[in-house]
Amino acid sequence: MNAHEIDYRLYGDDMQFVEIELDPRESVIAEAGAMMMMEDDIAMETVFGDGSSAGKGLLGRLVGAGKRLLTGESLFMTVFTNQGSGKRRVAFAAPYPGKIIPVDLSELGEKLICQKDSFLCAAKGVSVGIEFQRKLGAGFFGGEGFIMQKLEGDGLAFLHAGGTIQRRELQPGEKLRIDTGCLVAMTKDVDYDIEYVGNIKTAFFGGEGLFLATVTGPGAVWVQSLPFSRLADRVLAAAPSAGGRSVGEGSILGSIGDWLDGDD
Repeated sequence: MNAHEIDYRLYGDDMQFVEIELDPRESVIAEAGAMMMMEDDIAMETVFGDGSSAGKGLLGRLVGAGKRLLTGESLFMTVFTNQGSGKRRVAFAAPYPGKIIPVDLSELGEKLICQKDSFLCAAKGVSVGIEFQRKLGAGFFGGEGFIMQKLEGDGLAFLHAGGTIQRRELQPGEKLRIDTGCLVAMTKDVDYDIEYVGNIKTAFFGGEGLFLATVTGPGAVWVQSLPFSRLADRVLAAAPSAGGRSVGEGSILGSIGDWLDGDD
């Protein structure tokens, strides 16, 4: 398996985008809707799945697309190819505040397991598939269900996660307990399971949920400080339509100014 050798550059801090530089005939695959801008001579093509099953006939393409449906993603991905005679660039933007994480799969045993919505783009030749959780507890209570994404190949891939990202290197037998929504990705040798928080009072009133994810080395894990689900919950809770309260920020009149403007 030989993925295209692409170059890249990251821009921004908390609202990042990645610019991919393609040599002639090189390609990059991306989630539908992730493209931000592209230069002339870059051609777009929509494909079933990740495009890695293009030579496997109709059945192979349908199987690849079906795997993406199981992870809740679109049936299609987009391939961007440089059809010019010189280097060309295409950029992909993060869908919400956070960081873009470049990973070289050739340095990670050619496989990475990640949460279902973290994949952004990758060099053509990287396979985007599904990974079933073998343990029932991790499947039912691990926050991501039985199915996670797996990236396989020897090329560059780019993940996106919320807030600040930390990579932790775990030694053999070293264990780390993580909020189930904060686990972004892990290498293939990391053992993943769930753990009950300990007692009823902590479970119901501690605000951390009933279960924590446990990862055991050897291997690397990536952890995010602000899962999108947590951010979305806070936004919805603060929305007036959901019972939240407007605090009148930016105006000395506050709610009186809203009333004068005709806002309820």
